[in-house]
Amino acid sequence: MKKHLPNFITCLNVLTGAVGIAWVSFFQRGETAVYFVLAAAVFDFLDGLMARLLKVQSEIGKQLDSLADLVSFGVLPAFALMYLLDNLLSDPFACFSGTDPLAFSALLIIPFSALRLAKFNLATDQSDEFKGLPTPANALMITAIAFSRPDFMTVETLLVVTALSCFLLVSNIPMIALKFKSMAWKGNEFRHTLIILEVIGLAIFQLSFIPFVIPLYIAVSVVGNLLRKSFIE
Repeated sequence: MKKHLPNFITCLNVLTGAVGIAWVSFFQRGETAVYFVLAAAVFDFLDGLMARLLKVQSEIGKQLDSLADLVSFGVLPAFALMYLLDNLLSDPFACFSGTDPLAFSALLIIPFSALRLAKFNLATDQSDEFKGLPTPANALMITAIAFSRPDFMTVETLLVVTALSCFLLVSNIPMIALKFKSMAWKGNEFRHTLIILEVIGLAIFQLSFIPFVIPLYIAVSVVGNLLRKSFIE
């Protein structure tokens, strides 16, 4: 029974993503997609934790996890972004039940998320840091904008977010992995710094800070990488 528990939790991840897609599509509530992304992220964290605690890691679990992540952190944010773009566009030549063709550019996030997950599955050097933006972080970056920053809702902004998202997913930019081998400051300087800055930002700005959680994560990762290189040189 215990060997199937992590896979069951992973299935809850993909189910959450599927429900989120249906919610956005049928009820046209793109701004609520962030709730489903956060719920899926909790299941994504728990399945790996359970697998390690129970020592039941398996190849099928690894593949199932990637498939679930593609739905919850690839398809769901893409649909949410497409909905938001379509609401801002007005085109007399609209197709597909009135959806503006330009809004379909948001769907590029799906193949780029698939490429990111495939690269991660084949990588052997992403235990201490990630190469490129992880799909859960990317999904949160996209859906958080719609949730708490309606002033960001312009066609130009969302198209830039789409392009930036696709680039970061498949880039080789080192990103912090919040995997602590110990809680000591030494060796975890940038992880602790990131957590402290995120907590301060949320405490001061509360919900309005949510869209900046992932950009701050990216910024600290980039700065940390540059500082490590300067020390090595």
